[in-house]
Amino acid sequence: MSKKTMTAAFALLMAASLPVYAQTSSSTTSTPPARVAATQLQPGQIRATQMDGATVYDTQNQKVGDIKDVIIDRDGKVAAVVLDVGAFLGVGGKYVAVSMNDLKITQDNNTNKPRFAVDMTKDQLKAAQAFDLNARNTSTGTTTPPANRPTNSTTTAPGTPPRQ
Repeated sequence: MSKKTMTAAFALLMAASLPVYAQTSSSTTSTPPARVAATQLQPGQIRATQMDGATVYDTQNQKVGDIKDVIIDRDGKVAAVVLDVGAFLGVGGKYVAVSMNDLKITQDNNTNKPRFAVDMTKDQLKAAQAFDLNARNTSTGTTTPPANRPTNSTTTAPGTPPRQ
């Protein structure tokens, strides 16, 4: 092979390897996803499936309702527990949201399942504000642009005058 051919081959090889090198270096700076280290339930933890539909009692051991849903916020924390209260044979009830801290969770020794209670009477829960599970958040987001997005855009739709 001639010296010119070797130089051209080497230049081509180097040019072809640059994009791969650039992709490799940029991917090493990304943050890896958070991992869960637990392999089993820890003391004080409860499965959401054990809460779904569970009966809730008051301090006098009277049934006040059932857990209808558990609302989780964006941080993964329980924002509210929705109870179905006041229903008789599945008719006439309403949903009421309580804080997770309002639920007292003990272990039912007969069934080996969690038992849920609240420090409120059925009448207090019936009088509480109703929670609408079907309402949709109609918020369009924040009015502050993200920090990494420029506030003045130079790109406009065809026929649209640029912003001042």
